[in-house]
Amino acid sequence: MNSKVSVARLSVLSNSLLIVMKVIVGVLSGSVSILSEAIHSFMDLLAAIISFFSVRISDTPADERHPYGHGKFENISGVIEAILIFIASGWIIFEAVRKMLHSYTIEKIGLGIIVMAISAAVNFFISRRLSKVAKSTDSIALEADALHLKVDVYTSLGVAAGLLLMLVLGYFIKSPLIHYLDPVIAILVALLILRESFILFKKAYAPLLDEALSEEEVEDIKTLIGRYCSETVNYHGLRTRKAGNYRYVDFHLNVPAGMNVKEAHDLCDTIEEAIKNILDQTEVTIHVEIM
Repeated sequence: MNSKVSVARLSVLSNSLLIVMKVIVGVLSGSVSILSEAIHSFMDLLAAIISFFSVRISDTPADERHPYGHGKFENISGVIEAILIFIASGWIIFEAVRKMLHSYTIEKIGLGIIVMAISAAVNFFISRRLSKVAKSTDSIALEADALHLKVDVYTSLGVAAGLLLMLVLGYFIKSPLIHYLDPVIAILVALLILRESFILFKKAYAPLLDEALSEEEVEDIKTLIGRYCSETVNYHGLRTRKAGNYRYVDFHLNVPAGMNVKEAHDLCDTIEEAIKNILDQTEVTIHVEIM
């Protein structure tokens, strides 16, 4: 089992455990902010499951039906995850507003604080592990999963802080208005999640439209190719795109009429290897033309 699949499985297991904990405590306490975190974790679980299968599929070799490989499965995964996060934020806001319109009390606040703290700690370590593997493998699916859990750390800490504030104020201010802090915190959590979904959607969707590589990567490629150009050798028509963690580069290389086939082929091989040395998982196609 490769590192991407292994860490994706770990994310599935941790999210499953946290959902059970949050649902039980959320129901016992009646806290909409804890239940909103349970919903968030449920969406994280769906995202983790999608990531798990997408990284397994994306790493399979190219075949007759998919001659360019399966890298875009990770981008599709990221888009689905972004949509799930958007739905989760809407659901949380709906439940929070509904709670604000109806009077209710929260019980077992101390237990809720403990569960939120545990959730934040678990997701902190899992998200760091996911981020490390995502960076080393350039996986958009794992990066999305890591982003989910990173936001979950902040939202869990926010809910825990809000519950603690309610607990402290409850000793000094005997007013039912204190309980409105709970749905307000839930709405703030939802807004943060909504922002996360927009960032993730934009990043995952762009490669599906065959958007070019980043400006920095394109400039690196141009600089590298330029090293092999001269008065008699130049290039044009540079195109780049990305699918999952795979990059694709193609361009036309103009060579002098006096250059034989072997010399042109060797030059292309040299440029191709040079590009692959600065950009991992890159497929280079060079079209040779006679000047």
